[in-house]
Amino acid sequence: MAFMFSSLLILIYYLYLGRRTRREPDSSVHAFNASIRERWVKMVISKDNKDILAIQTLRNSVMSASFMASTSILLIMGALNIGDKVGQWALKWHPYGLVNNYSAELWQIKLGLLLLDFSIAFYCFSMAIRFFNHVGYMINLPDDVPADEGLSQQTCVYLNRAGLFYSFGTRTFFFSLPIILWFFGPYFLLLATLVLIGGLAMLDKVPR
Repeated sequence: MAFMFSSLLILIYYLYLGRRTRREPDSSVHAFNASIRERWVKMVISKDNKDILAIQTLRNSVMSASFMASTSILLIMGALNIGDKVGQWALKWHPYGLVNNYSAELWQIKLGLLLLDFSIAFYCFSMAIRFFNHVGYMINLPDDVPADEGLSQQTCVYLNRAGLFYSFGTRTFFFSLPIILWFFGPYFLLLATLVLIGGLAMLDKVPR
């Protein structure tokens, strides 16, 4: 029930975020970042002396996504290696008075959700690398021939998709924190979810 309630809280937050973004597009950091990426693509394509800048920027983005993807794999391997001990540690570290009946099935569900979370993160970062690589080829093509009409717009779509996957991957790391604390009891899951929503509310708002 604690997990269902936590999932409901996160769903309500994202419904609120989507509604706020539709009402006030300028308040969403995601919309702001997307517009910045589009302006960057148009600037690079329109100016011939920005090729090195484009290569360096995309290289940094690919390296960052690659590092996060590698981190996801390491976390998956670490969770599998210490999986047998996590349940014992969680049972030992339960605060007095908050201990529930230990359930091996529930513990396996928690571990499975944690592994699924890190696996989704790996997928998202891998897809971000894929789209960043595509952008690296597209952004250096000329945009002044009839066959390439709309190329800059398509490049913006690919770059924003890469940024979206990178953002999803980062969010899955955030979502792993409540799952980890869930090992120590449902109250910690609820508390971590509330803290996470508060943190996301600050991150999703454009700084003023």
